[in-house]
Amino acid sequence: MEALYFDKTYSTKVLDVTLIEPRLKHSTIFGLYEDLNERESLVIKNDHDPRPLHYQFLAEKGEKAFSWEYIENGPETWIVRITKKRREKK
Repeated sequence: MEALYFDKTYSTKVLDVTLIEPRLKHSTIFGLYEDLNERESLVIKNDHDPRPLHYQFLAEKGEKAFSWEYIENGPETWIVRITKKRREKK
């Protein structure tokens, strides 16, 4: 199975983080986030709560740049929708 796939249930790309080498997880997620247009989403699926990633998003992007929605909140699977609220100015 590919780590990144389109899922009709969520009408967006889903990244199964469990299939990615640990040292590449956050950089992969941030890279996919950067490619999103305003109001587009990425869904991530993980085997633990990705709260540290949420804190990293807050630190690097700011709370107004994205929304973070738990679709499934454990105990075995965590599914989170990350939506880009606004395009960052370069």
